[in-house]
Amino acid sequence: MNSVNILIADDHPLFRAAIRLTISTALPDAHISEVSDVQALEAALTAQEPDLVLLDLTMPGANGFSSLIMLREHHPALPVVVVSAHEDNSSVNRAYHYGALGFVPKSSDPQVIAQAIDDVLAGNTWFPPDFTPEPQSANEHQLAQGLASLTPQQYKVLVMFSDGLLNKQIAYELGVSEATIKAHATAIFRKLDVRNRTQAVIALQSFAPAHDPSWHAAPQA
Repeated sequence: MNSVNILIADDHPLFRAAIRLTISTALPDAHISEVSDVQALEAALTAQEPDLVLLDLTMPGANGFSSLIMLREHHPALPVVVVSAHEDNSSVNRAYHYGALGFVPKSSDPQVIAQAIDDVLAGNTWFPPDFTPEPQSANEHQLAQGLASLTPQQYKVLVMFSDGLLNKQIAYELGVSEATIKAHATAIFRKLDVRNRTQAVIALQSFAPAHDPSWHAAPQA
C-alpha cells in the first residue's frame, strides 16, 4: 500500500500516542498528524485533506455527532472512523446513519483498531461484529438533514447559542454586525424547524452521545 495520510482528532494525549503507535506498527509508511479540537481539525482539513480521519465525539468543539454530520457534509469524499468511549448500540447506530465508515470502541485491542483502519482504507466499512443497523427515525433523519444544511458560519452561531452568548457578543466574536447574527438566527430556526434559540440549542444537544455528562442544559430564552 502506498503511504497514506491519517489524521487523529482527539483531545486525550495518551490516547493519541497509543493510536499513533498502533498505526505506525500496522502501517510503517503512514504519515500521521494530530489535532485536539474541532478548530484545529478544520484548519488541518483546509490545508490538506487526509486519506482518513479518526474522530472523537467529545473533544472541544465537537458537539457530539453534529461534528460528524458537518464533516461528512463539507468533506463527503473523506472517510471518517469514529473512535469513541461511547460504545452503546445507539451511538454505533447513529454514527452509521450519519455517514461514518467505521466505529471503533476505545476499549478495543490495538489489533482491532488496526484492522478497522485497514478495512476502511481498502474501501470497506468496519463496525463492531455484533452490530446490526436499526432504522433511523424520520424525526432524527430530518433534524440531521437540517443541521447538515447549515453553512459553517451558521453552525458557529448555533454553537455560540449553545454556549449562552448574546447576539451582540457573537457579533463581536465573529467580527460582523448584530443584524447579520439575527439573519443567521432566522436561517438556523428555519433549517432546524424550530421557533427560537432555546429550541435550536435543544436540537443541537440532541446530537450528544448517550449519557454524556459534559453537555449542559439549554439556556433559557
